[in-house]
Amino acid sequence: MAVAIVTGSGGLIGSESVRFFAEQGFDVIGVENDMRAVFFGPEASTTPTSEVLVEEVEGFHWEQLEIRDAESIATLFQRHAREIELVVHTAAQPSHDWAASDPQMDFTINANGTLNLLEATRQYAPDATFIYTSTNKVYGDRPNFLPLEEHATRLELPADHRWYEGIDTEMSIDLTTHSLFGVSKAAADLLVQEYGRYFHMPTVCFRGGCLTGPQHAGAQLHGFLAYLMRCTVTGAPYTIFGYGGKQVRDNIHAHDVVRAFAAFHANPRPAAVYNLGGGRESNVSMIEAIELCRQISGRELDYTLSEQARIGDHRWWISDLQAFKSDHPQWRLTYGIEEVLRDIYEHNAERWAAMAQ
Repeated sequence: MAVAIVTGSGGLIGSESVRFFAEQGFDVIGVENDMRAVFFGPEASTTPTSEVLVEEVEGFHWEQLEIRDAESIATLFQRHAREIELVVHTAAQPSHDWAASDPQMDFTINANGTLNLLEATRQYAPDATFIYTSTNKVYGDRPNFLPLEEHATRLELPADHRWYEGIDTEMSIDLTTHSLFGVSKAAADLLVQEYGRYFHMPTVCFRGGCLTGPQHAGAQLHGFLAYLMRCTVTGAPYTIFGYGGKQVRDNIHAHDVVRAFAAFHANPRPAAVYNLGGGRESNVSMIEAIELCRQISGRELDYTLSEQARIGDHRWWISDLQAFKSDHPQWRLTYGIEEVLRDIYEHNAERWAAMAQ
């Protein structure tokens, strides 16, 4: 039986990957040690998700391993060497703000952990497709120097700008402020590319915008759409950091992310790099997202505007999806921004409301 290894298997993209690839006939090994609870507190714990996956997904095996432990990772890969066909690496420390509180842990998880996985793959399963969930934060704050225009509810590029339809991978990652999180993810991104080129391994970096969906735990420091809807439902206060709430993000549902993984695995190549987000089909400013949350939930959000933006945060980001669509024409987005928010609300509103009582 073909084996897929999924790191961060209790998280948003990891859990979606487990279910999808198990349905495709893989034996799926999830590597998950619930570091989200360490980063963001017990409410963000992935353990409940992992326990549900064990119960519901046939062929799923949960390994509570630490990706920083090179020996344990190598042992796991050696044990399944002949069967491993796919590695989906979603485990990470995912927050700008948290990274600054412990830079060494952030870097060793994001960079060294990725190196451990790449080396184990090279040693024991070099033909396996290696999929890495990178981030658009590898570009640092360079998007903030685009000639943005201020509109009533959002910042926007002029329609004749080369990146109006979305930013492509030709944007430089150099000479910018990345945040420490962006640096650790960029290091991992470059490692994945180099293993692809140097060792001729089928690797891909998906530089994600905002990846989201109903499974997102949603915390103040990570997962803004889920946290925004959660605050709207529960009445908890929300803070918008900088830019008058007009900063723009493209948002892609976990369902569409994992189908992109599958499309690449069906036609892999060494050292591929793609920007992956909602593109022009699914993007929103903070102010626009708040209004959608109000319309969907029937509740008002208690929010304040802070003039202090987070270091390295983007004023505007929309991904250019054309490169991936050209290489994998069978893939397309199936969720727009309103569908994403409705899905988050419908799956979580009752539970969130009960928790707030």
